[in-house]
Amino acid sequence: MIQTHRIYDPQPPDKKTSRILVDRLWPRGLSREKAALDLWAKDWAPSETLRTFFHSHPDQFSLFREQYQSELRAKRGMILEQLQPYLAHPVLLLFASRNIRENNAIVLKEELSDWLGEPGNKTSLS
Repeated sequence: MIQTHRIYDPQPPDKKTSRILVDRLWPRGLSREKAALDLWAKDWAPSETLRTFFHSHPDQFSLFREQYQSELRAKRGMILEQLQPYLAHPVLLLFASRNIRENNAIVLKEELSDWLGEPGNKTSLS
């Protein structure tokens, strides 16, 4: 099972969760010890160009989603290979954005769930 969670919010108590940070930049004011990550997947994050575009145009989530999905699909093999060791436990995709409904982790979760055939995946893929 794959879920998303804001890294600054109180963390779920389950110790058997694979914690993966999916942002390109390290979250401000957070120590590595407190983050307690299993993986910092910078390469899964949107490209710097796409990240800065969405930061400047938060009203363009649909366009961001399409472009990010394209980037993810180009890296599918690498992402699935890196994710494989963490699938023995539920996966928690961590992000720093204040917007919990429209961010890269949401798009990544949809793609991963689709690729892994998770039931109940709510995705906008055609």
